[in-house]
Amino acid sequence: MSASLGDGSVRAASPGNRAQDRAGNRATAPTGPHGGDAIAVARSRGIDPTQLLDLSASLNPYAPPIDRFVDRVNLGTYPDDTAATAALSAAIGIDPERLVLTNGGAEAIALVAALEPVGDVQSPEFALYERHLAEVRPGSPRWRSNPSNPLGELAPAAAVARVWDEAFWPLATGTWTRGDGSWRIGSLTKLWACPGARIGYAIAPDTATAQRLRDRRPRWSVNAVALMLIEALLPVTDLPTWSSAIAAQRQRLVQVLAERGLAVRNTAANWVLVEAFDLRAKLIEHDVLVRDCASFGMHGTYRIAVPDDGGLQRLVAALDAVVEPVDHGAAGDHDSVGPPDAPAVTDTTERRR
Repeated sequence: MSASLGDGSVRAASPGNRAQDRAGNRATAPTGPHGGDAIAVARSRGIDPTQLLDLSASLNPYAPPIDRFVDRVNLGTYPDDTAATAALSAAIGIDPERLVLTNGGAEAIALVAALEPVGDVQSPEFALYERHLAEVRPGSPRWRSNPSNPLGELAPAAAVARVWDEAFWPLATGTWTRGDGSWRIGSLTKLWACPGARIGYAIAPDTATAQRLRDRRPRWSVNAVALMLIEALLPVTDLPTWSSAIAAQRQRLVQVLAERGLAVRNTAANWVLVEAFDLRAKLIEHDVLVRDCASFGMHGTYRIAVPDDGGLQRLVAALDAVVEPVDHGAAGDHDSVGPPDAPAVTDTTERRR
């Protein structure tokens, strides 16, 4: 199944191709190298960032609102992460001496890479591993996201890695961690849909290694707002319910995309992948942002986060404005945004732990 974009123009399968608007002008669609560019896109559109439906950042669509907790924070003293560390380690079920809180998952990756400077990274994979490793060497201890980013596949139970990035694991499985003796990196930013708060952590293989990591971490790197949110949000965190709801909503998202003739790849994570050249640029015209996977080497593929019900309705409206179904039996389907002979849905959800 395939579809054409609504302006009728022919799409070349080129990574440099960018959409034109209906007046023939180039659409403004800046793409950040690692995503996270919603503010830049909103600025280019001349709108407030809150008006943009950001489906480029794969956050929990069912996270509790955090605004009501912000007034609890004490900004008049230096932060102390003792209580937050104890609370999170109890929730995960690990020794608090092995848990190190960080200023987002990105800081955890940088800190662990300082202790594990040589690693194997197999593409496509999250770019920050290569950025922070001193050397990427095939056959060396592997750095691996689980579920994989961007493919959204859960690693088999027998798979091994020196460093597991479990930023999306809780939302995919309804549990905190796969629980082996390797390094494990987590991101509460994704879990609680608060990327501005920067809340991450690393679980070390043992307490001595955790202390080495703690010694490298900048003093007071985790701010008081982030620490307060850990203690406030853990009691209302429901991983099994959130994971089940996301899985059901992901199926609805797959259906929406497939019904419009788009070649969609289902995943085990809180996003799906779509093959559709120029889809990001066209959706930006309707204030919807998706993740261009060109930085992963996957040109013409887009990652779309699972939205809540209101977000799904906005996405449907935007898709209906820019995607037109084509006659599947017609010859010469040059306008296709997905391969004409590809199945509408590729399902990878059973490639699990």
